[in-house]
Amino acid sequence: MSNLPNELKYSEEHEWVKVEGDKVRIGITDFAQSELGDIVFVELPEVGDDIEADEPFGSVESVKTVSELYAPISGKVVEVNEELDDSPEFVNESPYEKAWMIVVEPSDSSEIDKLMTAEQYKEMISED
Repeated sequence: MSNLPNELKYSEEHEWVKVEGDKVRIGITDFAQSELGDIVFVELPEVGDDIEADEPFGSVESVKTVSELYAPISGKVVEVNEELDDSPEFVNESPYEKAWMIVVEPSDSSEIDKLMTAEQYKEMISED
């Protein structure tokens, strides 16, 4: 079973969300990266961009496919993981630590409550 930290929240599109005070850090789950295969390129928004819940905010390209990244919540991008430009393989090696993608200031923090717990996400991916 893929690694699922309990303190994180999860979206149906396989993004994880870590609440850090009044900001949230977002990345893709271990399950998602294992389904995609070797990640070769990550495209992310710019600092200052607004993202909308359930809308694409970037993409990851693997040797198999290109997949959209869907925003789990709405807000303003305040930080982008520049290391992924040079080291997209971090997504495969360390999806929850090194491969966080963006930090967002949520415009509506109640959206976080609509995300899944690790237990709910685990149930969802085990049905696939």
